[in-house]
Amino acid sequence: MASFPPPGSLTLCELNRELITVDALSDDRANQTYGKLLGLVFSPVPFQPPPPPLETDDISEQKTTETTTATASERLPRKEPVAIFQGVVRLLPEVNLQGVSWHLNKHIIAFISGPEQVLVHDYEDSDGKDSIILTNESQRDVNVLEWRPNGGRMLAVGSKSGICLWSASYPGNAASARSGTISFVGSLSRGSGIRYLLVDFLRSQNDEHVSALTWSPDGRYLASASYERSSFTVWDVAQGVGTPIRRGLGGISMLKWSPTGDYFFASKFDGTFYLWETNTWTSEQWSSSSGFVKCATWDPDGRMILLAFSKSSTLGSVHFASKPPSLDAHLLPVDLPEILSLTGSQGIEKIAWDSSGERLAVSFKGGDDVYGGLIAVYDTRRTPLISTSLIGFIRGPGDSPKPISFSFHGKFKQGPLLSVCWSSGFCCTYPLLFRSHMLP
Repeated sequence: MASFPPPGSLTLCELNRELITVDALSDDRANQTYGKLLGLVFSPVPFQPPPPPLETDDISEQKTTETTTATASERLPRKEPVAIFQGVVRLLPEVNLQGVSWHLNKHIIAFISGPEQVLVHDYEDSDGKDSIILTNESQRDVNVLEWRPNGGRMLAVGSKSGICLWSASYPGNAASARSGTISFVGSLSRGSGIRYLLVDFLRSQNDEHVSALTWSPDGRYLASASYERSSFTVWDVAQGVGTPIRRGLGGISMLKWSPTGDYFFASKFDGTFYLWETNTWTSEQWSSSSGFVKCATWDPDGRMILLAFSKSSTLGSVHFASKPPSLDAHLLPVDLPEILSLTGSQGIEKIAWDSSGERLAVSFKGGDDVYGGLIAVYDTRRTPLISTSLIGFIRGPGDSPKPISFSFHGKFKQGPLLSVCWSSGFCCTYPLLFRSHMLP
């Protein structure tokens, strides 16, 4: 039986397929429940929530149970109509923009805390209470952010006109800015003495608004794109040099590098998406009858990618049939029947898949008075196809909370660690503990 948080309760964590709820969040209760197992408590981090998005009458709001389908295509149009991006801005809130990111190797979280600012919180700080706010005149209308793999404490923040690269600077290891970059110091964390410097600004082509980011797994390259343009750029970060790559029409909605670096995913608002192999940067174009890709997440081995579409309540999983650099792949449906049968929702909103491939978090549009604003948590298996089993639902704090963005920690050893930024103004972290050796 799936765990359901009663109205008025708050979700604290998962213990062996049961989502534990409390009447009020407190460090003492968290310590008694999971802190004694982890040696760490993840206190909620407050922030000023953004105003709710404007309502849209877009067709993607309609309830549908279409089966996800896609076909490979070789059509590569050459001309780009002037009006190609009309209406795309209206669709941007539909996309799962990465508004929260965990550092891969540390207990440091960064999330968008305002139109021009990013909040960085270190749970390993000596007092654990201070956060650092990153803001700069170059950092406007922030949409996405992501920590750099294997690159110390460097954070890429996509905004209007380009990408801000922030790097931690602390006694004995000062960050240095690339020549010509105007540096700005973020506020100081009293506990650690760490501050963040703006060490580079990668200006986008024609000053387009950066709305998609993804690092290569080795941290050498950073890919960026805009809903305003049909090409994406691969940056050599050390040199500050970007190479534009283009295929097809339509503004780009999402970019995702595979965990192994062998493949690269790019989707567009016109319903097409591309699978690239990064050895020769050859691509295969796919077209979807279920709208555009609004969410995408790779499995830990980089052999399949899970997709959510704007006009479907069924996920799609693209499976590669052979080893890289082959682009031979198949797309199969992944049903989440409870999203419709239990919640009364209008389709999937956002998804996140943890790095072990064992937990999937799903938010959904609409929903009735009982289920509205919750996040569904699924147990997932990949043997060899994806199968799901509903564990239960997460309820956030505050008045009528709705998930704005959420993400899993990439390498938390004790189990999946899900962080959610709620519309009520709290970023909450939920340990999902189910491995037998972790539990009494």
